[in-house]
Amino acid sequence: MLSIAKGLLEEEEREREEERSRYMSENCPALSVPSSTQELQELCREIHHKIDVVDEERYDLEMKVNKSNKEIEDLKIKVQDLMGKFKKPVLKKVRMSADAMLKALLGSKHTVNLDLRANLKQVKKEVKEEELRDVGDWRKNIEDKSGMDGRKKMFEAET
Repeated sequence: MLSIAKGLLEEEEREREEERSRYMSENCPALSVPSSTQELQELCREIHHKIDVVDEERYDLEMKVNKSNKEIEDLKIKVQDLMGKFKKPVLKKVRMSADAMLKALLGSKHTVNLDLRANLKQVKKEVKEEELRDVGDWRKNIEDKSGMDGRKKMFEAET
């Protein structure tokens, strides 16, 4: 498996080198330095013209890449929208009364004062006295059982 992969990599490298040498021979002919100034100026004009052409191609390709990147980002956003998986931002906890909230939402139109406690029922707490009579005074029980005499009484009462 590794030998096959190694052979494929070597073949790709060889093809790349051949393609590069072919491209260089087509686009970059051997440089012949002219002897007269007129020929030198003509050579400089050709080189400048080629540089301009290459710059235009580079600019066009750069614009295509930017446009493609923007389309990719838009498609990613659409995919996220379709999948419905969003990262919800962490919201700050704001302490605000109901009146302040309505005033913020409705603006100056809000004049009604919300008193939430006004509608609550009043409940009276009733204490049952019967339960208190049955329990008795807990202090007496503790005092009776405290000390050695109290413990003796407890054991005597159990037997």
